[in-house]
Amino acid sequence: MKKTILFLFAVVFLYSCTPIPQEAPNTFTDSRDDKVYKTVTIGEQVWMAENLAYLPSVVGPATESYTTPYYYVYDYDGTNVNAAKATDNYNIYGVLYNWPAALTACPDGWHLPSDAEWTQLENYLADNGHNYDGSTGGGSEKIAKSLATDSGWDNSINEGAVGNTDYPAYRNKSGFSALPGGRRYGDGMFGNVSESGDWWSSTVPTQYSAWGRYLAYIFVFVDRFDYHRDYGFSVRCLRD
Repeated sequence: MKKTILFLFAVVFLYSCTPIPQEAPNTFTDSRDDKVYKTVTIGEQVWMAENLAYLPSVVGPATESYTTPYYYVYDYDGTNVNAAKATDNYNIYGVLYNWPAALTACPDGWHLPSDAEWTQLENYLADNGHNYDGSTGGGSEKIAKSLATDSGWDNSINEGAVGNTDYPAYRNKSGFSALPGGRRYGDGMFGNVSESGDWWSSTVPTQYSAWGRYLAYIFVFVDRFDYHRDYGFSVRCLRD
């Protein structure tokens, strides 16, 4: 009896001393595919600091639907998930989702941000020192440089634009690290990689469209767009 008690005590002691594996700070691991994402806290929101790369299936750009979820990888025309994941575009820019796919693509504990949550992000940045010219306020008008990665975009000579190297202290100041991953157009073509990035929201203004956000290398602002749901855009997930 005493041996059993001592053995149980030793097991409990060893277990209590064994460190419990934890995620690294500012990261999240998607249990569906073990993909590790960087995260960033901006105001009261926690965002993925990378485009979502969840890819349960893949189709070429000629396949489209307003209602059936479809997943695309820029410049990939096929249905082999492993081949799509082996491309540079997948590893750099993640996946392009039509809106039905985007709506359910985020992992548990995360969600596709609403239009209002995108606006909350924009207002926080503008009000807290992220306008490229040092001003405050104005919502999305001058914050594009603060959201975008400091490389990978086409060059621009426009003052304060994403693709201009001016105001270096404001380049990706927010840590959001937006990428120019391009899009899948409604006509079945890919386009705009290195020029722009588009991200869906969960908010729908009409039966066939949804709101989203758009950054371009020539812009100083974040554009709010209303596009057909069969387009393929990137996704950034927001923590619940």
